[in-house]
Amino acid sequence: MSRIGRKPINIPAGVEVKIDGNAITVKGPKGTLTKNFHPNMTVKVENNEILVTRPNDEKENRALHGLTRSNINNMVEGVTNGFKKELDVNGVGYRVQKQGKNLVMNLGYSHQVIVSDTDDITIESPNPNKIIINGIDKQKVGQFAAEVREKRPPEPYKGKGIKYVDEVIRRKEGKAGKGGKK
Repeated sequence: MSRIGRKPINIPAGVEVKIDGNAITVKGPKGTLTKNFHPNMTVKVENNEILVTRPNDEKENRALHGLTRSNINNMVEGVTNGFKKELDVNGVGYRVQKQGKNLVMNLGYSHQVIVSDTDDITIESPNPNKIIINGIDKQKVGQFAAEVREKRPPEPYKGKGIKYVDEVIRRKEGKAGKGGKK
């Protein structure tokens, strides 16, 4: 049995869960999320807890069991606390600033790179070398952060570029000195 799938999800105060067929809607103080789950999974609300069960021990159902529970848990977590990804910008002359709903990035290109807020994701830039991405949907926050990082990924020689705060860049050594062939 899946250890993750078996675990019940506590519903915090102020969160409303509605199950309609194989769609689940979670409404909380930060917003509302709706997601369809696989029809093989059974989701029930009992005693202020969400329980996910599976019909049998087939390989596909075992995999879906933990996945469904994790997705629903992330929905509950998102509408109560929200999710956040932090990015660092490293490099001489590399900087970011917020202008209205747009994030304007100077990343060493001949032009500025502009990224806009979406309706469910907000971008903050507390200082010129930091980007904070907030939202209630974990998947969308992670995807948006990956797309922003893709604008100038960190390079291994000097470490310049956009990286996650907790990311470690493996550094490479440059050219090997002047003692080559004569």
